[in-house]
Amino acid sequence: MNEDRVRIAVLDYKLCQPEGCGNYLCVRICPINKMGKECITKEGPDKKPVIEEGLCTGCGICPKKCPFGAISIINLSAKLGQPIHQFGKNAFRLYRLPMPKENAVVGIIGKNGIGKSTALKALSGILVPNLGNYEKKAEIDEVIEFYRGKEMQKFFERIKEKDVKISYKPQQIDSIPSHITGKVKDLLEKTNENNKMQEVTKLLAIEEILDRDISKLSGGELQKVAIAATMLKDAELYAFDEPSSYLDIHERLRVAKAIRTLTEGHEVIVIEHDLALLDYLSDYIHVTFGKASTYGVISSPKTVRNGINEFLHGFLKDENLRFRPYEIEFNAKAPMESEERPLFTEYPDMEKKFKGFSLKVESGKIKKGEVIGILGPNAIGKTTFVKMLAGIEKPDNLKFDWNYRISYKPQYLEPEKGMTVQELINNSSIDKDFFTANLEKKLSLKSLYKSRLEDISGGELQKIAVSVALSREDADIILLDEPSAYVDVEDRLILAEAIRKAAAQNEKPVIVVDHDIVFQDYVSDRLIVFEGTPSKEGSAKPAMEMKEGMNLFLKNMRVTFRRDENTGRPRANKEDSVKDREQKKSGDYYYLPH
Repeated sequence: MNEDRVRIAVLDYKLCQPEGCGNYLCVRICPINKMGKECITKEGPDKKPVIEEGLCTGCGICPKKCPFGAISIINLSAKLGQPIHQFGKNAFRLYRLPMPKENAVVGIIGKNGIGKSTALKALSGILVPNLGNYEKKAEIDEVIEFYRGKEMQKFFERIKEKDVKISYKPQQIDSIPSHITGKVKDLLEKTNENNKMQEVTKLLAIEEILDRDISKLSGGELQKVAIAATMLKDAELYAFDEPSSYLDIHERLRVAKAIRTLTEGHEVIVIEHDLALLDYLSDYIHVTFGKASTYGVISSPKTVRNGINEFLHGFLKDENLRFRPYEIEFNAKAPMESEERPLFTEYPDMEKKFKGFSLKVESGKIKKGEVIGILGPNAIGKTTFVKMLAGIEKPDNLKFDWNYRISYKPQYLEPEKGMTVQELINNSSIDKDFFTANLEKKLSLKSLYKSRLEDISGGELQKIAVSVALSREDADIILLDEPSAYVDVEDRLILAEAIRKAAAQNEKPVIVVDHDIVFQDYVSDRLIVFEGTPSKEGSAKPAMEMKEGMNLFLKNMRVTFRRDENTGRPRANKEDSVKDREQKKSGDYYYLPH
């Protein structure tokens, strides 16, 4: 093989079923095997197939013929060198690591399943990289030797000498209540090594829950407590894996401001899928690319603007490498004025009261083929409003019953146990042409078809649920509650494009509740902004044009956005920067070019 080329062969043994393919189909059809060599063999007690990468020619026959999609053969022309870490033979491998920088936040962007969390664990000392040698125990001295003469050599020497203390917030926070009990205050006092508990709890606005039991916290509250516990440790490197999960837009920006207070004298690394938050947080960016569950590559460090733009372009300039065959583009022009669209329907004034909470929504119009975004904090009534439109909740002030066929994707998904993804799709009345062209291939859904719904990840389940909701043939209107939740940044924008096409193709209105500002900017024509006091009262006026709606929302947040000249994407201005002060003075919190 050419030394500039890398061949990667990966087998997903959870999908592999030798008895279901006519007894080791891959072994029987391999051209190298037919020549008398052993490229694909049966090894181990389970007699699962194993591929010898040195013999594999990358012909692509076995991945195409495998009925279960268990085989991936990747041919790369990039000079990647040896892996930083490999989990086993024919298993996932990671190339390169991000570089922490003192007095700065280093952001990591990329798809799910390509090694971002693995890289963070390697930098945090949780995992010692094995440099591709998975057959023996990894040694820190070998890692130091591997990086000899480079900046990372000093970093791993510090890890070896325990001269660098690392505070790490993991991606999965759901399990915290199962192994940590007691009150929030007790947990934070135990981690309060830098004596900044009062300052940090105020920054994160969690003073009111300090006396609450950890087992009683919501997902957003648990996330902020986990971030607080990470910030309170006396560390040199702070690492945050997806700090925005479960948080509304207000809380995401609050968390971003809090994390940035750590930069002085410290190193901070953040993995994040919310582009606006990553932009707001970071000083440098590493782009990760690859194929989920197969391999991942981490780019050289880039400025925030260049890193995010190169990710959107799908082309890394320094590496001279295209990792995606298409670009992700934003519409830099203002969307069509709502008056230009024909009326679809109207909804009346609606009120709803629960114990301790009341909601008032003013009547509004819905236009044909438009996407209406809904913005606002958690516990303000957004989901209740969408449920009233869907007929799941009934308003208190009137009898409301739309005579429309509705496709509704709820906020919380409960997969039907025992059902496969393929069965769900087959049992749903969908437009197969739309589904195939806009969702199935772009989101790599076929590889999930034989999996049971309860066995796939939250992001995978979300993509399936949104795809089915968008593709329903019999729907007059589509309602989507948090379609980007758990979905990585690239797939979020693919979903956004599919939402716009679903609206335009048959002039169906789509209403979208979501916390990702970049996602809402990409997908929405108009906005409904919810205001009030979370968990007490909420209100909403009719849908506004994008500039008016974003200005109202961001003014409440005291955050300004501008458009990137290259991609048209919204960029959050750093607080008190020249641009931030200029836009606040002019009242243009959300900038749309003319």
